Amino acid sequence: MVFARTSKAASRLSEQIRNKEIQKKYLATCDGNLENSQDTWRDFLQKNERTNTSKVVPEGTKNAKEAILDYEVVKYHEKTNLSVVKVNLHTGRHHQIRVQFASRGHSLYGDQKYGTRGQGKQLRLWAYYLSFTHPVTKEKMEFEDIPEIFS
Repeated sequence: MVFARTSKAASRLSEQIRNKEIQKKYLATCDGNLENSQDTWRDFLQKNERTNTSKVVPEGTKNAKEAILDYEVVKYHEKTNLSVVKVNLHTGRHHQIRVQFASRGHSLYGDQKYGTRGQGKQLRLWAYYLSFTHPVTKEKMEFEDIPEIFS
């Protein structure tokens, strides 16, 4: 999360968000062993405002938006049948990572809405990398933090 100290800085950061100049990368723990060690997934998601959920729907469905992500398996734990994956979003849709993984039978551990495992536990989804241009100095800012839980 980034906080701006002035309204001008906030405006510049908001512009970077609109222009997709801010980069975030995620780590997630998901159920099962993914078929490919890395892949790009392209789906169409439809949001249900009433239930605050989204689902994968066929292309052309009314109000559906394209959702694209890349993933790479970091490690697979055979004993627990859980995979740790790095995720890079090309689009930022409502619950995108959670929905796209769950739709393929690899729900995120601890996901109360879309998942099956780790109910009552913390959702294992973490933004581990953030990069943006400083709104005043124009310096590239990069932050990375990988918690031990993903080791």
